[in-house]
Amino acid sequence: MLEQKTRTYESAVLIGIITREQPEEKVNEYLDELEFLTYTAGGEVSKRFVQRIETPNPKTFIGSGKLEEVQQYVKANEIGSVIFDDELSPVQQRNIEKQLRCKIIDRTGLILDIFAQRATTHYARTQVELAQYEYLLPRLTGLWTHLERQRGGIGMRGPGETEIETDRRIVRDRISLLKKKLVKIDKQMETQRGNRGSLVRVALVGYTNVGKSTLMNVLSKSEVFAEDKLFATLDTTVRKVVLGNLPFLLSDTVGFIRKLPTQLVESFKSTLDEVREADLLLHVVDISHESFEDHIDSVNQILDEIESADKKVMMVFNKIDKYKPEEIEDDDLITERTSRHYSLAEWEKTWMRRMGGKAMFISALEKENLEEFRRRLYQEVREIHVTRFPYNNFLYPENLDAYSGGS
Repeated sequence: MLEQKTRTYESAVLIGIITREQPEEKVNEYLDELEFLTYTAGGEVSKRFVQRIETPNPKTFIGSGKLEEVQQYVKANEIGSVIFDDELSPVQQRNIEKQLRCKIIDRTGLILDIFAQRATTHYARTQVELAQYEYLLPRLTGLWTHLERQRGGIGMRGPGETEIETDRRIVRDRISLLKKKLVKIDKQMETQRGNRGSLVRVALVGYTNVGKSTLMNVLSKSEVFAEDKLFATLDTTVRKVVLGNLPFLLSDTVGFIRKLPTQLVESFKSTLDEVREADLLLHVVDISHESFEDHIDSVNQILDEIESADKKVMMVFNKIDKYKPEEIEDDDLITERTSRHYSLAEWEKTWMRRMGGKAMFISALEKENLEEFRRRLYQEVREIHVTRFPYNNFLYPENLDAYSGGS
């Protein structure tokens, strides 16, 4: 509450487009997420503009009429930033900026800005700075005079406000230096991972803000930073967890998101190595989110990109305490019943049944079904452990309940 009283928010408008590939319902979902991203970055959305268009305008992304409408609103309401849901080309960004005469930010730039806020360690700051420079390099022409005029606020953190005189050559030199620095840190982290021995490794993966850090705190009895905002966790945290007397390593990784900037996937390569080297992935899903199936697809797509799609996965549907199916009134003869009206029991009978009974439904925050979750996780880790060390499987009974207290 204190943050809300003292924090000043920058006014912003959002822009999305409806196309054949991106229907209106999907655009509204994306803009909901973009609004949450804007809030996380320190902005407050004043209005949304949506245009139905066959293909984006190569010069201004949206049509001239819609751009003029946005211009009038921006001028009349003293808007600080105009944020597009899709990545703009350097040409589009410059042309729009000339007409609207305010900060123009696309989804990629916004996500990079949030990462710049959230990066606290030297490693995370180096990763984010590299991604920012690679994003800025093709956008240098005509950019610096604008940055000099309008410093601070959303999209202005990091190299932009301190390197106004930078030219392409210096930026390329900086990118090269950062890459060398990351290679050195990556080697150090690889050594650290090697020094952890042969313990089973479990990694938490999932869309951003699904409760991974909260679940890690519950399992490891530690205090990993958790917050109801996007990208609360950037640095990978690794904790040793013991269930019964079976030890394993649990890592919490950066959350994924739709349209994740390729610059971030590349610069956070070492962070994602925790996922690549894991023996078991706990794919955490916020089942209370209306688009949770899309979130699952997005995570699976990124896992495929980092060559981890074939890992052993345990699906964990979190936030069941917040799940509320939509209801159809008795006298409503028009509304067709869809998956949004399913109860949790009905969801379990859908495609989730094909998971061989390995999907779990929990609330990490309210600690619902956590004992059953611990038992299931113990069995999964034990199976990997005894395969690796068959000579000491007698140390770990098949059921966690064999230990007093069940955990």
